[in-house]
Amino acid sequence: MSVIEGLDAAAIQRALRERHYLAEMSVAVALQLVLTLEKPLLIEGPAGVGKTEIAKTLADVLQTRLIRLQCYEGLDATTALYEWNYPKQMLHIRLSEQSDQSVAEREAEIFGESFLLRRPLLEAISQPDASPVLLIDEIDRADEAFEAFLLELLGEFQVTIPELGTIKAKHRPYVLLTSNRTRELSDALRRRCLYQWIPYPDRQKEQEILQARVPGIDQRLAAEIAAFVAQLRELPLSKVPGASETLDWANALILLHRDALDEQTVRETLSCLLKDREDVEILENSGVAQLLATAKR
Repeated sequence: MSVIEGLDAAAIQRALRERHYLAEMSVAVALQLVLTLEKPLLIEGPAGVGKTEIAKTLADVLQTRLIRLQCYEGLDATTALYEWNYPKQMLHIRLSEQSDQSVAEREAEIFGESFLLRRPLLEAISQPDASPVLLIDEIDRADEAFEAFLLELLGEFQVTIPELGTIKAKHRPYVLLTSNRTRELSDALRRRCLYQWIPYPDRQKEQEILQARVPGIDQRLAAEIAAFVAQLRELPLSKVPGASETLDWANALILLHRDALDEQTVRETLSCLLKDREDVEILENSGVAQLLATAKR
């Protein structure tokens, strides 16, 4: 029996938890459908809630390769799919100038597999032995033209290269796309995907995350951190701290040998939580001491 055949939603949830990723059952069910239906999964949610980590942990569970495409403004098909090794092509042309090959034969040779540089998308559908996990990270940072380019891959698990034709996946990758919702994605892309929303963790779950991911943390400190961050997220901040910032803060407090929160400690380590000057001012105006008192109740 393969690893995938033994993974129902409950088994996936347990496997994620064993790797210190605490997933809701809805997330485990979505991943089960990714594995069984072989459909892409679009994961949306605020920055820092663990969307990227899902793909990393799933690859570990499946004992397969993780291939990551980090999206950004201006990303195009050449960067994401393939490039030709132009220096190698030019060298080959010079070395074969005296050969008896026809122009057509030489052209076919230099646009062959040995001169092709595979980028993440082509690499993901070219795996010879097993299905990888393909993470298309922060798809909302790419533009609509790149979204349109992705539709063939997401719908048919194939790509078209003018010089080589259509390349279809032998082993379909398990595709996870993440989005921070900095812009609205197209309906065409959404129709090709399953969907999962990941919110900020509540106070209890954040405490569990801290105890699972921060070695040696005291239960009381974990509870105080989770409660304070929950209070912080209720403020009108421009950059609300996610679970990743909470983990950074907890690790910093452990490193500094702080076993409880007080006003001085919060002020000295605020750089772990807030990354915007206006947000720091909002916290100061709200009163650090008042938030701490509420968190310690």
